[in-house]
Amino acid sequence: MTEERVFREGLEGVVAAQTHLSHVDGLKGELLIAGYPVEELAQHAGYEEVAYLLWHGALPDESQLSDFRRRLATRRALPEATLELIRIAAERKVAPMDALRMAAGTLDLDGQPDPREQAADVVARFPTIVAAYARLRSGRQPLQPDPELGHAANYLYMLHGAAPSPAQTRALESYLNTVVDHGLNASTFTARIIISTDSDIVSAIVGAIGALKGPRHGGAPGPALDMVFEIGEPQNAEPYLRAKLQRGERLMGFGHRVYKVRDPRAEVLSAAAARLYEQNEQIDGDQTLYELARHVEEQAVRLLAEFKPGRNLQTNVEFYTALLLHGLGLSTDLFSPTFAIGRAPGWIAHCFEQQRHGRLIRPTSEYVGERGRQWIALERR
Repeated sequence: MTEERVFREGLEGVVAAQTHLSHVDGLKGELLIAGYPVEELAQHAGYEEVAYLLWHGALPDESQLSDFRRRLATRRALPEATLELIRIAAERKVAPMDALRMAAGTLDLDGQPDPREQAADVVARFPTIVAAYARLRSGRQPLQPDPELGHAANYLYMLHGAAPSPAQTRALESYLNTVVDHGLNASTFTARIIISTDSDIVSAIVGAIGALKGPRHGGAPGPALDMVFEIGEPQNAEPYLRAKLQRGERLMGFGHRVYKVRDPRAEVLSAAAARLYEQNEQIDGDQTLYELARHVEEQAVRLLAEFKPGRNLQTNVEFYTALLLHGLGLSTDLFSPTFAIGRAPGWIAHCFEQQRHGRLIRPTSEYVGERGRQWIALERR
């Protein structure tokens, strides 16, 4: 009796893992993080609280949270070898995601065998890596982490050299919490496959970064904002978008492989962006970009319904990610590394879960090539 095998392109609909970490319902537009609606966590929780939740299965009490924050804060400084690699990458103008991937691979050079300790090092040092690289690339020296600041606030401080406002910190925490985990996506699946071989946490995270770099996964928020910049004025939106659709091009920031309704993360980040740009209005008196982006969104959704009826292509997380991170002063090529900072605790939580299962992930393939071929000596070919 032969075992039944079913081939599905892209593993569509195949259940490859059972998890307690997140639940995605694309038909209802629902995302749960360890049982909590993403809207609840993004709005109220600090970044460290959500990381603790994913690693321990419950929200921390005051003492646990204080200890966890201190544990991360004391690990933010980079090993000298990591910092030297970042300097070389900056001199050679390496792309930020490649710099993060290379630097992340050095975080186990001290031979730390404990997965929990490796995990804390990765999460604590990712912001330091990205901020140090961004500053070196622009001719500035990296800043030492501030142990008195929380994870999100310290990242903005190391990037810009000034402590962020509470509104800016809340905006970044909302973003990081929103993207911390999202089912068995490509990068998370990559991490689980690597850790299932009994490899180490750092290797699994390096592999996940490689998957996240792809523009069909985490590499798309920048182009979503570039499109808004290219449009420039509200009156240009409709003809610009219509021309792209007539050419068969994709509108970045709209539509999703899973969600058949509006991405719930877009809802969260839309509200967070509105609050951030309201503060920015009070600071610099310019809310033009936010208003333009909202107009572009309205026109895009309307035209997608016209050109692709029945597909219900709605705004996804990329669109408001771009708007929010731009409002926080990040260049577009830092959007994907910042995504990695947010996703790292989720990757690691999946690694822990996979280690508990202890099962090697080993799918099969269906051979569709030729058979019966015979060897031909080199001189006769």
